Amino acid sequence: MSDNLDPVLLMKQEVGRVAASRVKSDSIVGLGTGSTTAYAIEYLGILLAQGDLKNIVGIPTSFQAEVLAKKYGIPLTTLDAVDHIDLAIDGADEVDPQKNLIKGGGAAHTREKIVDSLADQFIVVVDSGKLVDKLGSSFLLPVEVIPMAISPVMRKLEQLGGKPELRMGIRKAGPVVTDQGNLVIDVKFDSIDDPAALEKTINNIPGVLENGLFVNVADLILVGEVKDNKPFVREF
Repeated sequence: MSDNLDPVLLMKQEVGRVAASRVKSDSIVGLGTGSTTAYAIEYLGILLAQGDLKNIVGIPTSFQAEVLAKKYGIPLTTLDAVDHIDLAIDGADEVDPQKNLIKGGGAAHTREKIVDSLADQFIVVVDSGKLVDKLGSSFLLPVEVIPMAISPVMRKLEQLGGKPELRMGIRKAGPVVTDQGNLVIDVKFDSIDDPAALEKTINNIPGVLENGLFVNVADLILVGEVKDNKPFVREF
């Protein structure tokens, strides 16, 4: 682990460590995407190397997760080769009091939703800044769209009361392209009062692959906090 004493970094490491400690030997693990989940993947690698964990295989939700798993010596498999996932660990961009999530800041929400929904237990790792009273209050809702449908989908999202914007690359000319070769529209909704209904409505727009609302998927939220410059983790 890093010797950096930045309390926020230490807190992310601690949340990742606690999540990794929930994994049992002989299990199939969904490996999520993002900075906090990256520490969970690193800790899984450490537990495997130490012999504290044996015979686990990972199913990555993104190219990032795949690269990290290989770096830390976690064997990988695919959904074609397994009939279940014991546990998935993933981050979130927003979490509401009902454990509903907005995900997709890393543009990996389609694969994440497939893996996280299949898991017998889905553990979400976040810092307390991701907790909100209502989804959409601080984070835009990502929608993955096949390229030819961008204009009609944007019109439909406007009709639903959203303000859609095509996500553009940082340090890259042009739009963000997902691991599936699609584009991402980020949508600002003034208020998401019924996440379950909105999730279905958006996914029924032709051309939409998946959106970042995760309703009734999360089982356990591990929340990292910093108090008196010390990291600690609470569950909800």
